[in-house]
Amino acid sequence: MFFPVPDKNVRIQKAGAWLDSAPRRRWLTTQTIDATRTGEPREIATTLLQLGATSYGGPAIMGLMQHELQERRKWVSKERFLEGLAVANMVPGATATQLGIFLAYARGGWWNALLGGLCFVLPAFVIMLALTIAYANFGVTPLARGALYGLGPVVIGLFAVALYRLARTAASTTLEVIIGIAAAAASATTGIGIVAILVLAGCAGLFVFQHAPSARRTRFVAGLLFVAVLSIAVWASTSPSVVTGSEWTPNPKNLVHLGLFFLKVGAFTIGGGLTMIAFIQEQVVGQFGWLTAREFVDGMALGQLTPGPVLMIAAYVGYKLAGIGGAVVAATAAFLPSFVIMLAILPVLDRIRQLAWIKAMMRGMAPAVIGVLAVSLVRLSPAAVPDPFALLILVGTVAATLFLRTGAFKLMIGGAALGVLRSRLPLTVLTRPF
Repeated sequence: MFFPVPDKNVRIQKAGAWLDSAPRRRWLTTQTIDATRTGEPREIATTLLQLGATSYGGPAIMGLMQHELQERRKWVSKERFLEGLAVANMVPGATATQLGIFLAYARGGWWNALLGGLCFVLPAFVIMLALTIAYANFGVTPLARGALYGLGPVVIGLFAVALYRLARTAASTTLEVIIGIAAAAASATTGIGIVAILVLAGCAGLFVFQHAPSARRTRFVAGLLFVAVLSIAVWASTSPSVVTGSEWTPNPKNLVHLGLFFLKVGAFTIGGGLTMIAFIQEQVVGQFGWLTAREFVDGMALGQLTPGPVLMIAAYVGYKLAGIGGAVVAATAAFLPSFVIMLAILPVLDRIRQLAWIKAMMRGMAPAVIGVLAVSLVRLSPAAVPDPFALLILVGTVAATLFLRTGAFKLMIGGAALGVLRSRLPLTVLTRPF
């Protein structure tokens, strides 16, 4: 299509006027912010330490980072922030932690990225460990049990809202919806595992969403890889030597085995902390039987009370299985891949983000993550919502989050208070189990 010459001249004149205007000067200032790393280690450490100690809400933490570090402190431009958000969601690991590492890198370079990531994670570990020790000592008391009863449906409600919001972005086309439904069906009805499901979804995305003429060879390889991974996963899930062999189950009291398990969680789970929680729940509760569903829901509740990344539930599981040493090993192993991956790819970020086949794979994995999360949500719900009163708390949580924009911490406090009051009120009908 050819445009008339006058229109083209008008566009050139407008562009020239903009180049001499205040927006141009602001644009140059923004580019200068991204081109120079002037952040002092103390500034980066204290800022991310404060964020790690005060930010709640799982995925909402990234919104707080955008407000505090991009808008207020001008560490990066909006375009650069969106780039970091995309990268953090494309690679395995804890998304909020990886975004914090990215922003610290943009502000102060490689060593400050390492420092900033550690400062962001440390407060959550200390608080989670303290809450877990208190839970271990007082969790059986009526007061604490009532509080955790009320926290359970709030956790599930927040989980459901986060899943709904993620699904609107991850499954916006018919093909993406089909991939998500297939992943949910595979997770619910087969034993092939979350890692295999995500790899298969990535192969499907590579096959479906790679549209360049030169993509025929890539699609052929994706098809072969899909068949190979599916065959291995089906064999592993049905072979008696794999399913029943005790050698395939790690020893929860062995710190090396525990570390290897959580290292696998951090290294092979794409989709952020919520996906990792689904992975941990499937293995720890469903496959290994290390914790009951009720104990895992209590851990999720403590995780919601803890600021910082939601993956810190690893410290809770580690403490329940092997004490303080288990908590340290589990948390370190779960977060280690996030640091290794981000610190390795940040220097070559510009080259990685241009690869079309990576974008196609991630587009296939995104709806699969939603499907797996939905199955995990359904499996956790009966333990967290045992009666009509808990269901009312769940509905109220969803309504307050969607329509009133109530913060996660306020909802947690309200749920705990309702749980404590439940045992003191004559609500026989509402507290009768389903």
